[in-house]
Amino acid sequence: MTQLRIGAALFGAVLISVQVPGYAQVADIGKQEYSNSCAVCHGDNGKGAGPLAEFLNKKVPDLTMLAKNNSGLFSFDRVYWVIDGRQIVAAHGPRDMPVWGDRYKTDAAQRSFEFIDPKQLESFVRGRIIALIGYIYSLQVK
Repeated sequence: MTQLRIGAALFGAVLISVQVPGYAQVADIGKQEYSNSCAVCHGDNGKGAGPLAEFLNKKVPDLTMLAKNNSGLFSFDRVYWVIDGRQIVAAHGPRDMPVWGDRYKTDAAQRSFEFIDPKQLESFVRGRIIALIGYIYSLQVK
């Protein structure tokens, strides 16, 4: 739980840094993560109408409504748990499914990021997830 609080603090720092040079690069990482991992089901706009949505047994959630459906509060923790596999989402399959679960960790290891110390791999993965959450936050209906 402490790690999630740290993640939430980092997420807040990213949001506060909107005017800081380089923020666009962080936002681009989140958008790229979304395009690579989420858009196929949730759609480019996050409304749940991606090209594979019609083939799923359950309706794909509208990610633009997460805050609105939670009394106006964006739940960083819940979104984090869903992305990293702690919150089981039936449509995502088992946690070891390549599309979900520990995909980020496996992907980073397979790409052989030479600049990442194996001891820091978990931090790298958290950074990717936090960037993705930042992008999902940007999709929220105001």
